Amino acid sequence: MASIKEPSFRDSVDLMFSRAVALMDLPPGLEEKIRVCNATYTVRFGVRLRGQIHTFTGYRSVHSEHMEPVKGGIRYAMGVNQDEVEALAALMTYKCALVDAPFGGSKGGLRIDPREWDTDELERITRRFAYELIKRDLIHPSQNVPAPDMGTGEREMAWIADQYKRMNTTDINSRACVTGKPVNAGGIQGRTEATGRGVQYALQEFFRHPEDIKAANLGGSLDGKKVIVQGLGNVGYHAAKFLSEEDGCLITAIVEHDGALIDEKGINVEAVRNWIGKHGGVSGYPHGKYVENGASVLENACDILIPAAMEGVIHMGNAANIQAPLIIEAANGPVTAGADEILREKGCVIIPDMFANAGGVTVSYFEWVKNLSHIRFGRMGRRQEEARHQLLVDELEQLSADKELGWTLTPGFKKQYLRGAGELELVRSGLDDTMRAAYQSMRETWHGREDVTDLRTAAYLVSIGKVASSYRALGL
Repeated sequence: MASIKEPSFRDSVDLMFSRAVALMDLPPGLEEKIRVCNATYTVRFGVRLRGQIHTFTGYRSVHSEHMEPVKGGIRYAMGVNQDEVEALAALMTYKCALVDAPFGGSKGGLRIDPREWDTDELERITRRFAYELIKRDLIHPSQNVPAPDMGTGEREMAWIADQYKRMNTTDINSRACVTGKPVNAGGIQGRTEATGRGVQYALQEFFRHPEDIKAANLGGSLDGKKVIVQGLGNVGYHAAKFLSEEDGCLITAIVEHDGALIDEKGINVEAVRNWIGKHGGVSGYPHGKYVENGASVLENACDILIPAAMEGVIHMGNAANIQAPLIIEAANGPVTAGADEILREKGCVIIPDMFANAGGVTVSYFEWVKNLSHIRFGRMGRRQEEARHQLLVDELEQLSADKELGWTLTPGFKKQYLRGAGELELVRSGLDDTMRAAYQSMRETWHGREDVTDLRTAAYLVSIGKVASSYRALGL
């Protein structure tokens, strides 16, 4: 069990912020301006359902408006409260700054269990919540742009976008009021997988640096590394799928709400995902060992631990038992401030949430830009790129026709080289570049300063520095 002294999620964010700013030379007034949440709006609204009026409580918090619009997801969960939403909004500020997405930080939440309501009821609830926020400019293409989070997805974002359009019929940029929409409703290819893909790119970049691999007491490449994933939702599923199928990792355990599956030979992520979709959990899955106390499996031996669900799953009560030498925080705040200290003393390397799960907001940025530009990425240049490549291939084929040279094109080269980049390829390229650049900025601080011993502090230093520079530029 977690200790009584365990800091809350909000306390953890504040503690980690304070630890970083202690190493910076910021005026006290500016430090306080960056730390505090600018505003939180609480809405209580009624919807007539099943013959009676049900009252729901929702929040939209704006942490920092050093850049606008502000950006951040909307989550549907019974545990949603003001402190949690404000802490998540603060993380969004730092996350956007770290990956150079030109947004301030925001977050929203609705206290609801989406599993208790059917699709029609959820739509009515979502549209009413959106209405309450839209009429106060808390959803707006140039002021506040939500996205999916826990308990929400493409469907809810499409409802919100449509509600905004109904209330702002002449706004040509209405689709940019929210990101994470379906592709056929103004979304962008690669957005659904973006956070999980970002986790993969973050690990790939980490493993490009021998000094960093050594710091985690690991060796070699990602190939063959044993990975435990906690939470097989959108983020955990895509991260596990890509790491196992493309990088050769072995997913040795999957922890879900109803227990865990263990198989040292590697788990078929797709099969487990399909099983959860049909049965609601991992219990009864015919392969591997089932453990009812799923949380205990976080303490199993592995190379990489990926907490990809809730905040606070690694706490002062279990941190000392965590055996993974490398943790990558695919969820927001999965390691409490108290646990972070214990793990750092053990020599565990933690790739922090504000970097590791920034893939979602990065591709949301691309979607927002696409909506404002009103054109699909790659539409103008793809065929021209292919035509230029064709010129080179034609020349190479003439050379390969010369039997005296004894040289031919490699099978498959022509097809691969001639294919111009479409939207999905461009999104993945932009995400990969963003994750690499952000990691390198953290890494320079991590290795370049004697008073910085971990990546989380480095991430806070980089991001807070950028926010401070923005405020100074505004004359604050």
